[in-house]
Amino acid sequence: MNLVAGTTGVEQTRALAGALSGLARAGDLVLLAGELGAGKTAFAQGFAAGLGVDEVVTSPTFTLVRTYPGGRLRMNHVDVYRLEHLQEVIDLGLAEMVDDPAVTLIEWGDAVVPALPADFLEVRLAYGDQAGDHRSLCLRTVGPAWAARERALGAVLAPWAPARGPAC
Repeated sequence: MNLVAGTTGVEQTRALAGALSGLARAGDLVLLAGELGAGKTAFAQGFAAGLGVDEVVTSPTFTLVRTYPGGRLRMNHVDVYRLEHLQEVIDLGLAEMVDDPAVTLIEWGDAVVPALPADFLEVRLAYGDQAGDHRSLCLRTVGPAWAARERALGAVLAPWAPARGPAC
């Protein structure tokens, strides 16, 4: 199922992500996709804040993985932008991270889907059709874990539901 939301600035994107983090469970996987600068790291920052992470969350582009202890759940923040082969994903230990009692967010996650379990929430961020910091977010559930929370996802996204919006 696909759900659509829209934000009008980075703070709204963070707020939406923080609200979504309330639905996260240990072992969840969230894939963040979209063009460079579309808001993947801002989403991760809001998600972390919603979990109770007090640290500054930055993109792990050069370190590949950052782990934040958080409050309610620990969060693994991964950026696979610089990886060139699926074997590097396997070497990175993503499968073990997903088995970890934490929630794992993967920036550019759509590029490594074949190396991941088929149970995740994909959040695709795109520049909005209006000037400014407008973003459209398309959320897609894959597998049973997030699919069981589709109704709750819809309720959380309701404040950001666009009056009209692009299909995912």
